[in-house]
Formats: sequence, C-alpha cells, structure tokens
Amino acid sequence: MLRTSLAFVAVALAALCFADLEITTLHPWVELARMAGGMATPDFSSLLAIWRALINTIAFALCGTFLGAVAGIVLAFFFEYTPVRLFCAFIRAIHEIFWAFIFLPLVGLNPTCGVLAIAVPYAGIFGKVYAEILQESDRRPLQGIPAGTSALHRFLYGSLPVIYQDARHYTAYRFECALRSSAILGFIGLPTLGFHLETAFREGLYAEAAAILYAFYLLIASIKYWAKPRFIAIPIGLAFLFLSKEIYFSMDNVLRFFTYDILPWPMRRDGMLDGTRAIAYPWKEVAAWAVTIFKQEGLEGIWNTVVLTQIAMAFTGVLAVASFPLACVHFSGRIRRRLFHGLLIVVRTTPEYILAYILVQLWGPSMLPAIFAIALHNGAILSYLSSQNADLVALRIDAPQKRNNRYMYEILPRVYGQFLAFLFYRWEVMMRESAILGILGIYSLGFFIDSAIADNQLDKAILLICITALLNMGIDTISQVIRRRLKISAKLVTST
Repeated sequence: MLRTSLAFVAVALAALCFADLEITTLHPWVELARMAGGMATPDFSSLLAIWRALINTIAFALCGTFLGAVAGIVLAFFFEYTPVRLFCAFIRAIHEIFWAFIFLPLVGLNPTCGVLAIAVPYAGIFGKVYAEILQESDRRPLQGIPAGTSALHRFLYGSLPVIYQDARHYTAYRFECALRSSAILGFIGLPTLGFHLETAFREGLYAEAAAILYAFYLLIASIKYWAKPRFIAIPIGLAFLFLSKEIYFSMDNVLRFFTYDILPWPMRRDGMLDGTRAIAYPWKEVAAWAVTIFKQEGLEGIWNTVVLTQIAMAFTGVLAVASFPLACVHFSGRIRRRLFHGLLIVVRTTPEYILAYILVQLWGPSMLPAIFAIALHNGAILSYLSSQNADLVALRIDAPQKRNNRYMYEILPRVYGQFLAFLFYRWEVMMRESAILGILGIYSLGFFIDSAIADNQLDKAILLICITALLNMGIDTISQVIRRRLKISAKLVTST
C-alpha cells in the first residue's frame, strides 16, 4: 500500500510540472474580503424572491432520484449480463451537467431537462449499487422459500427484507447528492438555486449569495426531518405535481436529434449546404473528422483532465490523512471534534462546482481553483469517513500515550487500507468533476464540450462527451484492479 501511495504522489508531483497554476486576477484578496463580508452579513430577505427556485431544487432531486431508483432496481436484476453492466457504467460516467447539455435540444431549458439529467446517471449508479448490495446479502432466507416460487416473490420475501436497510441508507445518501446536482444545474440556466447563486456572485452581491448558500446548507441538514422513508411518497407526489405543468416533450425533436442533429458533420454537410437535409455516408471523411477532433481537442482535454485529477487526488489524500485526527475520539476533545465536524459538513455539502466557481472569481480560470475545490470537497468526505473508521478502533493496552506516536503507529496503520479504498472509490468521481469544471474556463474536456455546444456543434459535443465517459470508465476499471490487488475494502473496521 505504501508503494502504491508513493507512486500516486510521484505522479502528482510530475503532473505539477505541466499544470497551469497561474493566478490571473489583479486583487484577489480585496475580492475575498468582500466575500467574507457578505458571508458575515447575509441578506435573507432576498430569499423571498427565489422561493420557486428552492422548490425546483427539491423537486428536481426528488423526481430524478425516484426515477433513477426505479430504473436502477430494474437494471440491478439484469446486472450480471455484460451489456447491462457496460450500459450502467457508461451512463453513470457522464456528469449530470453533460446530460443536461444532451437533453437541452430535446426538451428545452425546463424542468424535464433537469429531472432527466439527474435520473439517467443515477439509474446507472443505482443499478450497480443495488446489484452489489443484493449479491453481498445473506442468501439463507431464500432456502426457506418453496421451489417453483416466481423470481418476483423470491425477491420480495427472501431478499428485500435483508437488503432493505442498506438500500434505504444508500438511496437517502444519493438523494442528498441529487440535491447538490440539482443546485448546480442552475449554473447552466435551469431554474434552481444555482442560477440565482451564479447571478449573485457575478454581480458581486455577496450578501445575497451567502443567504442562498446558507439556505442550501439548511436544506441539506433538514433532510432527515422532511424526507422520512415512511412518508417519502408524499413529497415525491407533490414534486411531480409541481413540475407537471412545465413538462415538455416533443417526439419530433427526439427524432431529429438522434437521426440528424448528432450525426457527424460530413454526413450532413452536403444536405445542409443545398437545403435538402439529405444524409450521406462518406465513412472516410467521418473517420477523418473524428480523428481531427480527437487530435486537436480530445487529446488536450484528456491530458489536462488527467493532470488536474491526479494532482487533486494526491492533495485530497494528504488533506484527509492530516485532518481526520481532528474529528477522531482518540485525538480530540468533544468541543474540538464538534467544531471540526461542523466544518467538514459545510465543506462536503458544498458541491465542487460551486467551490470552484467561487475560487475562479478570486484567482482566475486556471487549474488552481479546480484543484482546491476538488481536494477540499473530497478531502472533507474522506476525513469524515476515516474519522468514523478510526473511532471504531479499540486501542491496545500498550497503545502509545503521545498523540503523534498513537497516530503514526497505532491508528493510521489500522485504517490506512480503508482510507485508500475510500480514495480510490472517489478517483472516478474526481475525474468526472475535473472534466465538468472545464465549463468555468479551465482547459479540461468540459471546456471543449461547452465550446462545441455554444457553437451549436452537437455532433462534436456528443463525440467529446463519449470520450469523457470512456475515460471515466477506464479510471473506474483501474481503480477496481488496484483495490483487488491491494486487497483493500471500504468496509468499516470492527472494534474486535
């Protein structure tokens, strides 16, 4: 494990030589002082004007999570088949914002786009996770079910009672993630909190921005009070009812999108020029078109995305390893633990995109804001998980009394395997975020995708999105191979 860790640190140090870490703003500290002043004096009166955006944020998340979970249940039953596994891997490898870009030409800038942008990747995520929960569940109750019982009844009476708690907990966690995704969809124009947050930051209205952020934190913190599993059908029904008046779907748009708009330009060029909209099949020109885009934009986007991800991953690991003792019972008192836990909640609740957007306003569009945003968000998550893991460690009678020695020789060696597992699980997530942050002007894959969409080149955008998905699928595969070779698991240690 040490060699693997050092290898990733070495890769990150090498990547630093190629990273764009320039600060391009003239007076970042002046702007930071204004932001701090706004955070200290939030204008909560501004929330009265954006109540609908708050409801939209909740409704998008509820409807997207529900549809994704239903589709995920179906996919989980067939997850053993390779085409289903690959399909789930592909759709979950594409970020929600990229899915929103795909659905925009189909349904327009309305709630249908936001709900589908969340539901589609979440279907792939739920399919994989539900299948893994089912595969790892206790199979003994199935032995008591009579032979000849249908597969549905075997699941309902033999498997569902066993996996219900794990599936419920994961679905609740994924709903919290959906709220974050719903919020950031506002940054591309959808009517959620992110739209008003971007407007406030862009206009320098930091008191209003602070009020929106605090409202978002309160929304996340209050989930356990208003999203109880026993009554969750009520808010889900209300969410669909609330959005139903704005649902838009056109089969003509769907057919035109899949049969014309996303076809490579060489196939459409002659028909566009002569006005007939005819489609040709010059396969050599199509291949040359794809190769040109890959060489001119794909390779640069992949390189910058990988460089950004590897630096952020190493930074995340160092940050988490150094900080988790502050939240651990073996190193910190109750007051300090509670304060640090509060800080971790705020940082991990704030989406990377919002953190990066704020830092871009301070430092300009280089890799530096993206690295800090990804590392802070994921470092807070890993610090929390590692501290929870470390709290379960039962100290030996002869455990070192000095905190430094206890950390180095007792706690860290016993939780480091799980920590690496957590880190490698987040690797693919960091890659997705590195790609999407290109929308903020950083030269990752997202930058070229956003530029293609702005130029109405949907064919190029779809090609680059597919490249992004394949890159993320590759990273996920490498992560799984490394975890298997190291024989590490993210399961919590026991106190025995």
